[in-house]
Amino acid sequence: MDPEVIEKAKRVKSASYKAALLTREDRVKILNAMAEILDNNRDNIKKINQKDLEEAKKNNLSEAMIDRLLLNDKRINEMITGLHEVALMKDRLGDIIEMWKRPNGLLIGKMVVPLGVIAIIYESRPNVTVDAVGICVKSGNVVLLRGGSEAINSNIYLAKLISKAAEENGFPEGGIEIIEKTDRNSVDTILKLRQYIDVLIPRGGAEFIKKVVENSKVPVIETGAGNCHTYIDKDADLDMALELVYNGKVQRPSVCNATKKVLVHKEIADIFLPKMKEKLEKAGVIFLVDEKSKNYFPQAELMPEELWYEEFLDMRLGVKIVENIDEAIDHINKYNSKHTEAIVTRNYLTALKFINSIDAAAVNWNASTRFTDGGQYGIGAEIGISTQKIHARGPMSVNELTTTKYVVFGTGQIRK
Repeated sequence: MDPEVIEKAKRVKSASYKAALLTREDRVKILNAMAEILDNNRDNIKKINQKDLEEAKKNNLSEAMIDRLLLNDKRINEMITGLHEVALMKDRLGDIIEMWKRPNGLLIGKMVVPLGVIAIIYESRPNVTVDAVGICVKSGNVVLLRGGSEAINSNIYLAKLISKAAEENGFPEGGIEIIEKTDRNSVDTILKLRQYIDVLIPRGGAEFIKKVVENSKVPVIETGAGNCHTYIDKDADLDMALELVYNGKVQRPSVCNATKKVLVHKEIADIFLPKMKEKLEKAGVIFLVDEKSKNYFPQAELMPEELWYEEFLDMRLGVKIVENIDEAIDHINKYNSKHTEAIVTRNYLTALKFINSIDAAAVNWNASTRFTDGGQYGIGAEIGISTQKIHARGPMSVNELTTTKYVVFGTGQIRK
């Protein structure tokens, strides 16, 4: 057991009771102060981030991974804007969302309350540090952070900056803590601290999330891994389909909601696949194909079985020709990570069948997989995309980090 993790977990647990007492006005003030301190320290943020980028290059990390680490002015601005947007979001904390009166005069109500202590274990992207803290503060929670080794310098600096701003503006001391060690023991300790941590949210690759789920004694909300498919139906608008696949794969290939696999109905393969190959190859896409589509991609490698399950966070794209929508649905439900799936078709009944049959947090009809995002959905910044079915599913924003408790108002009633 790691002493640093235990001590910091105790601190956030103690702070959680005080954080729950903050008013909406308090939380808005804290979030805006966090945004201001980031703006005032942007040069230092970029300087510290450069250390992580240099280490990443020394360690020969992929270009996609290095892109996830980068903090430039644009991404710093996005973090600042995100905090301001979260500050303006409506929240339901303290609201009694249901109430009814019993025959004995008791008033029974359900009140919205914070989850409490949220631990977040995440990899790569340092902006997660700020996004996660912002959403936790807005939803009345406290947070224990444990980032990956590749972004440790950026994560520690960002956490200390926003923690300082938060505490100076009324947030309880110890309510934002980051684990500075990146060894396995720190993660293993977090997984055991059920007495201090209410919810654990892992963000990372499929294998990492699987490990956390299988070993944690703390309740886990699964997020992140996105083995997302786009199915091009025989009744698709092929020009639209081409643009949706291009956007889904190329716009930002290193994120969870990028398109990783494309399934194409056999009746339009002759027309669609050559066009897709020409357009995406120019952008640097590397194709991995099934035997039926090999004729259209003579230089491409055949996709091994295990890679159909893999979340490609680079420029690789899997391609498969299917006989019909039933084969597409069966393939997706077998290999997907329950994140986001898309269909391109002009046929309403086909789209409806796909929507009702696919097991995923988000199913898109004639829209890029890249839209699975709290901001794009209009619900604000999100702490992750939940791929499970219990408690929350899809983008997890402020309201998804709350729960309810019963409050009972009486006038001296006793049970007989």
